[in-house]
Order: sequence, then C-alpha cells, then structure tokens
Amino acid sequence: MPVLALVSAVFAVGFEQVVQWKYGATGIVGLLLLTIGVKAKSPAVSSAGAVVLALLVAGPAL
Repeated sequence: MPVLALVSAVFAVGFEQVVQWKYGATGIVGLLLLTIGVKAKSPAVSSAGAVVLALLVAGPAL
C-alpha cells in the first residue's frame, strides 16, 4: 500500500509541474480550483477550474 501512495504522489507532483511549465501560473490556478472543487464537492468551483484549463488549452485555436 505505501508504494501505491508514493507512486500516486509522484504522479500528482509531476503532472502539476508539467502544467506549470506549459501553462504557467494560470494553469496551476485552474488545476487548483478543479482539485478543490472536486474534493469539496462544489460544482461551481470545479467548473471554474475546468473553464480556466479549457481556455488555456483552446487559447491558441481561438
């Protein structure tokens, strides 16, 4: 069990670093809002985070 927790923590930190490297501070804010919204079961907060991330990803195409 501890190995699974360690692997998931490493994956989460790695994913966060990739988002920050590619999308900057705004990407981290969007990811943070999405995570907090899911954990708090708040659809408004998680939707705001999802919209921020979607705008960052679709920004060059717009």
